[in-house]
Amino acid sequence: MAGISAILLAAGESKRMGTMKALLPWKGSTLLEYQVTTLMDAGVGEICLVVGHKHEEVGNPVKGKSGLKLVVNENYMEGKTTSIKAGLNVMDPATETILILSVDQPRTSEILSTILKSHKSTDKLITYPTYKNKGGHPIIFNSKLRPDLNNINETHEGLREITHKYSHTINLVPFDSVIVTLDLNAPHNFKEAVALFA
Repeated sequence: MAGISAILLAAGESKRMGTMKALLPWKGSTLLEYQVTTLMDAGVGEICLVVGHKHEEVGNPVKGKSGLKLVVNENYMEGKTTSIKAGLNVMDPATETILILSVDQPRTSEILSTILKSHKSTDKLITYPTYKNKGGHPIIFNSKLRPDLNNINETHEGLREITHKYSHTINLVPFDSVIVTLDLNAPHNFKEAVALFA
């Protein structure tokens, strides 16, 4: 699928996990390497990987990978919105579709591909998955919303501000799998996710 760029967020300190989430063991490699592979397998042409805390250690497993742009967010301590904007700054200006996902939100390539295809098939500006009416990730934006994305900040609601503003043009993709809502915030979340993906 042409014109698809992803911002993969991996700048945080992983305090609750107790170890860097991006480097957690996952399906024979690291969680970060898995995320990069599944995004590319799903049709993403460009991945803007945003690192911050321990950036050299985190980025090393995928450094130099084709289709991947590595960007260091020096302001990562100021919040996730600074990382999203850091990713946008290096993104291809011609991209049509912007997918945003955190490294601690593992998704299969099949799930990602289904969401992307659904987005491409609609004229809605925003697409995201749901499970039992609960919103999940990734969130996909039409590039028309790039100016809005560049204006997000921590004092407001970040991406939620955009989803509220454009609530009339959201494409929801229902799944029967809880995987679309996973966030690996703490060790118990990691254990549950490993079991789900087994």
